[in-house]
Amino acid sequence: MHFEFIHSIDQIPQSFWYSVKKTQDPFCNYAFLAALEQSGSLAVESGWQPFHLLAYQADTLVGMLPLYKKNHSYGEYVFDFAWADAYHRHGIHYYPKLVNAIPFTPVTGARLLVSDSHDPESLLVDMLAYVKQQLPLLAFSSIHCLFPSKRVSNSLTQQAMPQRLSVQFQWYNKGYTSFDDFIQRFTARRRKMVRKERAKIAAQNINVVKHFGASLSQTEMDFFYQCYCQTYLKRSGHPGYLNKAFFTQLLNTMGDNILLVIASKAETPIAGALYLYSEDQLCGRYWGAIEEADALHFECCYYQGIEFCIDNKLASFNPGTQGEHKILRGFEPTYCYSNHWLEDRPFQHAVERFIEQETPGIKAYKHNAEQLLPFKQPQG
Repeated sequence: MHFEFIHSIDQIPQSFWYSVKKTQDPFCNYAFLAALEQSGSLAVESGWQPFHLLAYQADTLVGMLPLYKKNHSYGEYVFDFAWADAYHRHGIHYYPKLVNAIPFTPVTGARLLVSDSHDPESLLVDMLAYVKQQLPLLAFSSIHCLFPSKRVSNSLTQQAMPQRLSVQFQWYNKGYTSFDDFIQRFTARRRKMVRKERAKIAAQNINVVKHFGASLSQTEMDFFYQCYCQTYLKRSGHPGYLNKAFFTQLLNTMGDNILLVIASKAETPIAGALYLYSEDQLCGRYWGAIEEADALHFECCYYQGIEFCIDNKLASFNPGTQGEHKILRGFEPTYCYSNHWLEDRPFQHAVERFIEQETPGIKAYKHNAEQLLPFKQPQG
């Protein structure tokens, strides 16, 4: 087996994509990765420069590892700013580094595209081992695998890439038949809270509609992009990393995986939330509003997603990272994983100690969050 680094997904022969194992992950696939690159959303200023690794068996391409050169740590949602600061204080460069991740997408899932002829887990381990060997020659400080599955993360831990935990809040479908069936699991107080929040939407003369499949068009996507930019500007002073061309290409190539929730007031659109979904999971990705309204974020980003999962029998719903307010609305604390290899041995040992010291606090946080869930205690 031999390997090759490339700087664009367009350098990969199309024949490879037909041989790729079909994955439930809507993000680790050609359409999503190509939309990021071909739209220009990964321009140098974004901080995500493609540096993918290809694996060949003889002369046949069998695997593609999405890798990105990073000159900062934004958009990763696994926070290593303290590590970068420690490097800086010792006069050592932490950037550039390499990450095996999906840009701006903190969702657990596949971290390798692989042909049907190979096992994804073992090939991922082999490819990351090759990257570790090449770090000194490529002048990267480190390699980081972000949001792999627990099983893959455990395998990488056995390859001297220590595992770091984080916590997200996810919704799980327990075979619910309706939204009301779902909140019947809540205590009376929390059930009343949810119903009150949903009632506020109608009381404000707001109508919320789910667009997917044949009901989804460029008109809804254009309006959503307006919301996305305005909300980013309000929060951070820039219009967002993803441009209009990205969302248009996503609609054209992944329309069957998109749910777009649009809220209107007196028939005028005022807010939107964009989700991607597979056969078993819904992922809430982006939200924006041009007019604020009480409880509107909860309705568009949480309750509409839960309804969609119940109606379409999806097993889980990842509404996005962070946000303890999700707990009271039935989103359960769930571990996420990352694995890290730093070429500088003393710093690698320091990071290992950091993770070891950090882990009990992460576990305690998850435990405490579980105590706040709104579900009724089981009888007996």
